[in-house]
Amino acid sequence: MVEVVAALIRSGEKFLICQRPPHKARGLLWEFVGGKVEQGESKEQALVRECREELGITVSVGEVFCTLVHEYPDICVRLTLFRCTIAEGEPRRLEHNDLQWITPSEIPMYAFCPADEEILRRIMHGER
Repeated sequence: MVEVVAALIRSGEKFLICQRPPHKARGLLWEFVGGKVEQGESKEQALVRECREELGITVSVGEVFCTLVHEYPDICVRLTLFRCTIAEGEPRRLEHNDLQWITPSEIPMYAFCPADEEILRRIMHGER
């Protein structure tokens, strides 16, 4: 089981999604920014590091939005999604193919990683 963290970053009614690079597993699918928790890191520390590495921003990590387990053919992940706010910087594409700010009603227009489906259902049903 791999511990993974991700950030739900909102701006008004929109939230930030990132498109995976084409050469990675699940290439060109959309996801929330985040990644693996390294040994010796807390989940919150891992998320701050990942947001800095992938988007060039500093985030303030809030409460947990949800935790779920998803089994891909190649990896089993326990994903913890945190509510986050941007403390410093503007998101930039340092690793991703693309970035978008979308509203919950726009979710069906994007192909997301399967692990995110339950999260997206909750966002579409108005959970903040």
